[in-house]
Amino acid sequence: MAFVSVSEMLAAAQESGHTLPRVILESDCTESGITEAKSREKMHALWQVMQSTSAAYEPGRRSASGLTGGEAARVAEAARQGLLFGGEYLAAVTAEALKTAECNACMQRIVAAPTAGSCGVLPAVLLPLARAGKADEEACCDALYVAAGFGQVIAARATLAGAEGGCQAEVGAASAMAAAALCHLGGGAPAQCSHAAAMALAGLLGLVCDPVAGLVEVPCVKRNVTGAVNAVAAANMAIAGVTFAIPCDEVIDAMGRIGGQLPSDLRETARGGLADTPTGREIAEKLAETQPTAKETLKDNTCG
Repeated sequence: MAFVSVSEMLAAAQESGHTLPRVILESDCTESGITEAKSREKMHALWQVMQSTSAAYEPGRRSASGLTGGEAARVAEAARQGLLFGGEYLAAVTAEALKTAECNACMQRIVAAPTAGSCGVLPAVLLPLARAGKADEEACCDALYVAAGFGQVIAARATLAGAEGGCQAEVGAASAMAAAALCHLGGGAPAQCSHAAAMALAGLLGLVCDPVAGLVEVPCVKRNVTGAVNAVAAANMAIAGVTFAIPCDEVIDAMGRIGGQLPSDLRETARGGLADTPTGREIAEKLAETQPTAKETLKDNTCG
């Protein structure tokens, strides 16, 4: 059976003496009726796609709307010139989050982790560590199991859909998953991973889903960076021993309630927030005039 609470997941690890990735893997096998080998094969395949998406990034490529493209390359170049704050890892996280989110907007293959609109967050925190030789493939896949476990609980207790819960349910959930995964990679105990996820999600509670012109580009691409950097901060705090006063399950429950309280205009309808600013409306009108088929072309490029 899939876990429906973080507390249940942590208890399973403590009682069995197994690692968090192990108990989540076993839960996946039980729920899906597959072997451990098959589960691991699938997780490795997802990791390979995350890597191939990054490798296939083309700085000169633009989305059909023209709103997205080339930004990850700009960040990488600025980092090479020593212009950015935060060190090499933070610059790489920023570039990777942009890269995967841009690939999504350009209709390239990505891993919805947990959704297409939030696809850049999780690979952004893991890929730079793998490239630097600080985490091998097995370690990264174990981290993905941790992320999957927390994502499963969020899906069970709240939602992962922007149309239901706003962007807190997409980028917020992805940030919580990435924080837990990164905390595990950093040697954090299961309880620390829980604190990391709670802090990451709490930091993005109430985040609305307001895609300009109904496309998963503005502000979605940059929000992937926000989610990734937030995850790094939360993981660092948890690894350092910082705890969060509200249990992770209660933070998730709060997110679900907040999502239900958000007006429909702020839940992926493109009728509120940034989509309803003068410039947001101007962009939508211009796209409708110059590219009347743009929305139809990008209809599968939705947040969820």
